[in-house]
Amino acid sequence: MTVLPDDGLSLAAEFPDATYEQWQHLVSGVLRKSGKEVSSSAAEDTLSTALEDGLRARPLYTARDDAPATGLPGFAPFVRGGRAEGNSVGGWDVRQRHAAADPAAVLADLENGVTSLWLTVGSSGIPVSALPGALDGVYLDLAPIVLDAGAEADAAARELLRLYEESGIAPDAARGNLGADPLGHEARTGLRYDGAPVTELATLCAGRYSGLRALTVDALPYHEAGGSAAQELGCALATGVAYLRELTEAGIGTQQALSQMEFRFAATADQFLTVAKLRAARRLWARVAEVCGASQAGAQVQHAVTSPVMMTRRDPWVNMLRTTVATLAAGVGGADAVTVLPFDSAIGVPDGFARRIARNTSTILIEESHLSRVIDPAGGSWYVERLTDELAHAAWEFFRTIEREGGQAAALRSGLVRERLAETWAARSVRLAERREPITGVSEFPYLGEKPVERVPVDAPPSGGLPRVRRDEAFEALRARSDSHLAATGGRPRVYLAALGPATAHTARLTFAANLFQAGGIEAVTDGTFEESGAREVCLCSSDTVYEEQAEATAGTLRAAGARHVFLAGRPGPYPGVDTYVFAGCDAVAALSATLDRMGVS
Repeated sequence: MTVLPDDGLSLAAEFPDATYEQWQHLVSGVLRKSGKEVSSSAAEDTLSTALEDGLRARPLYTARDDAPATGLPGFAPFVRGGRAEGNSVGGWDVRQRHAAADPAAVLADLENGVTSLWLTVGSSGIPVSALPGALDGVYLDLAPIVLDAGAEADAAARELLRLYEESGIAPDAARGNLGADPLGHEARTGLRYDGAPVTELATLCAGRYSGLRALTVDALPYHEAGGSAAQELGCALATGVAYLRELTEAGIGTQQALSQMEFRFAATADQFLTVAKLRAARRLWARVAEVCGASQAGAQVQHAVTSPVMMTRRDPWVNMLRTTVATLAAGVGGADAVTVLPFDSAIGVPDGFARRIARNTSTILIEESHLSRVIDPAGGSWYVERLTDELAHAAWEFFRTIEREGGQAAALRSGLVRERLAETWAARSVRLAERREPITGVSEFPYLGEKPVERVPVDAPPSGGLPRVRRDEAFEALRARSDSHLAATGGRPRVYLAALGPATAHTARLTFAANLFQAGGIEAVTDGTFEESGAREVCLCSSDTVYEEQAEATAGTLRAAGARHVFLAGRPGPYPGVDTYVFAGCDAVAALSATLDRMGVS
């Protein structure tokens, strides 16, 4: 039997501790070999990544990166979770969204892993009068119901309450959220509706339906308008504070008013940012509750929804991977309920297969990956704790900006929120166009031969307020032009890739150029000669060394053979005969759009 020494077995006992400065020195040496002359102290900054909201992700975090104490789950400031047990007992609430009165689909979800229903009711979803039919066969005392009815919130809520009563459901057995959100509706549509019935619903829920909440603070309109994580949090916080003021002014106690709200946030494929966002949101709301003198009532209830902005219409199968990462992040971040949008939701009405994959995403993460067994598993990570703290500060500053404007309603009506979100989206659009923020299957590794996924079109969502954006919209417009050309002519626009020199010299840039042109719906031809390709534009692909020897002569030869436009894959250089340079970080959308224009593809 092996007997350990009294001090245990330390595998690193004979190795001296490395210092932070030694690590910086090693990093600067590596950078120097790659051609970047930086000092040891500046090496870390060189490897840092700029995030939105003025934040930066550094390459290394250590115990030096301290953050405020986060407490324990179930206790203020609730960073580590709003409930002491977290999701460790049975996992998070698997909440599926339905916008059509299809009781068969609803029951299929509930019988196969879904634990609550999120119903879009009203003009853009299930008619209020059809609500009983949509819930036919549903055990209302077992399945929580969450409504999203816009201006028809009061009518939808009253209809649901009537169903509870008719079904013999005891008031304290009803679970869910009536979903009133006047400011969220105004953000979506630009239209206002009377908040008095909302206050009445909150009073009713607080006094009679202990398991129901009256209000939702939906931050998705701000996320879908292109807002950053801090802006999403700031708008949610300002909206929650506005509702808190209205409820307390109507005579509802502070603790009861706090208990009447559920917050809805977007979960994206940026895993760490989503984890930090949910943790920061709880900390911020706890601060509001503390200021109101109700610290222990400040546990924020969170509903995370996989981001509609990140969903793509091309190669939609990749959306399954995106939503899996987003769901993982939502679970790690401590969301109480998670909705996974089906992979085809950006195309039309999701089919049964897509809904099954969506609900099974949560099931696998809970039951097979055991993700919910540990409360706040990211807690204590130097990176996550620091990011949570920095994001909370950035969101608080945006919240203060809104409050100085007069609150969320005033900031919406003055245009401040729209302007700030537009600025953020404009900056992000540049990164998307330059492919610095890649979209797999769209701007990177597109497949022009994919068979389109066809779905029944959905009704247009509510509009008139903040815009709705998608990451893929610029490239989608280019691909749509190519599709129209294909339908009209039987072929896609083409560009010939001229590989110069041996494979070791041209393969990397040949692959880069093929991806680039295909992202715009332009077929990249590599076989045969330029004359055989049927293309009228050509791109030279090779190394800088080969370009110096062959680029000028090859460009001249290709022009003599009929090439109307010559690209070169690489940084601009002194190469006569080359019209356009394409390289990593160039404005791909502008280059591809100009190419389609020259080709007469409208």
